[in-house]
Amino acid sequence: MADPVPAETSTSTGTDPGTLTLPPFAVETPCFVILEDAVLHNLRQTAHGAGGIARLMPHIKTHRASWLIETMLAEGVRAFKAATAAEVEIAAAAGAPYVVWAYPTVNSLAIARVARAARSHPHVRIAAMVDSQQGLRAWQDELAGDAAPNLRLRLDLDPGLGRTGVAIGPRAWELAKRINDARLFDGWHAYDGHIQNPDRALRSARVTELAERLRDFVAGGRDQGLDGDLIAAGSYSFDLWPADIARWVSPGSWTYSSAQHDVELADIGWRIGGYVLATVLSVREGTATLDAGSKAISPDIPLADRFRGPGPIRLMKEEHVVVATDRVTVGQQVALIPRHGCTAAYLYDRALVRLRDGSWEYRPQLGASR
Repeated sequence: MADPVPAETSTSTGTDPGTLTLPPFAVETPCFVILEDAVLHNLRQTAHGAGGIARLMPHIKTHRASWLIETMLAEGVRAFKAATAAEVEIAAAAGAPYVVWAYPTVNSLAIARVARAARSHPHVRIAAMVDSQQGLRAWQDELAGDAAPNLRLRLDLDPGLGRTGVAIGPRAWELAKRINDARLFDGWHAYDGHIQNPDRALRSARVTELAERLRDFVAGGRDQGLDGDLIAAGSYSFDLWPADIARWVSPGSWTYSSAQHDVELADIGWRIGGYVLATVLSVREGTATLDAGSKAISPDIPLADRFRGPGPIRLMKEEHVVVATDRVTVGQQVALIPRHGCTAAYLYDRALVRLRDGSWEYRPQLGASR
C-alpha cells in the first residue's frame, strides 16, 4: 500500500463544489458520481489514522458497491462491516476474509439469509450481532438444523448511543456467557456514534474515558472465560481508539467524505470522492431550480443542510430543488456534495465512476436493495 498523501489545507467552509471534476460529456441527471482517485486517497488516509490497514474494518453501508469491496481487498483490507443481509452477501461473494453483520435482529428470515451466505461461502468468516436472549435464541434455532461452522456471534454493547446493545456491565457478561456456552462467541462490538463533537480534543477525552471502561470490562470478561476482541469507533473516533482495547475500528463515511466531514474532520485529509451531478432547469433573479430533489440526495438530513452546492437550499420537493444563486445558467451541470454520503449513494443502483486513468464508466451498486 502506498504511503498516505499529506492532508491538504482546508478552509472552514469545506470543498468548493465548483472545483470537483465533472464528466466532460452529456449525463442524464440526477446521477451519483464517484472519483476513484479520491476514494483511494481517503482509504490510505484512513488506514494511516487507524494505525495500519490491518486494523481497519470499513463499513460497506456507505457505498454498497462490490467493485469498491474488491478495490479495498486489493489495497490490503481484510475485514468489513455490513448493515444489511445484502451487504453481507456481496462482501462474501467478493472474497472478503471477515464480514461482520452489525445489526442485532430477531427477524428469522433475515437471520436465515445471512446464515445461507455463510454456508455458501465456507471460507469467509462471518459474525453476526446479538443484544438480547431472544436474538441468541433466534440464531440458535436457525443453526440447530443446519450448522455454519464459519458463523459466530458478537455481543453488541451500548456505550451511550442508546440505539442497540447491552449496557456495559454484568448483564452483558451474562449474555456473553450464554453465547460462549453455545460455542458461538466471537467478541464484542461498541459503536460510539454519539461522540461527534467537532472539537478533536473533546472527542479524544470522551473516547479515552470510554476506552478505559471497556478495557476493564473486557478484562473482567476474560477472567470469566470470555475471550474475544473488540470492534469500536466510527468516523469521528477511529483514529482515537487505543489499539490495545479496540482490535478493529470501523468508519464508513471516509469513502466519499461529505459536506460535513470535510469541515469537521478536515485534519484527517479526506477528499470529496462522491457527489450528485444535477442539471440547472430554470433560473430567475436570485434563484435556480435543479433536478435533484429529495429523491436524489441525503433525504435523512434537515432540508437546509442536505448538500453543499451552488447556493443555499431554499425549497426542495421530490424532483426539484431551488437554491439561492445568480452564478448558474440553464442547462449547466453542477456538483452537489451530500451532507450524508451514505443516504445519497443509497438512492442510485449505478454510479458514474471517473477511474484512476481518467476514463469514465458506469458501475453497478446495490442502491436501495436490502
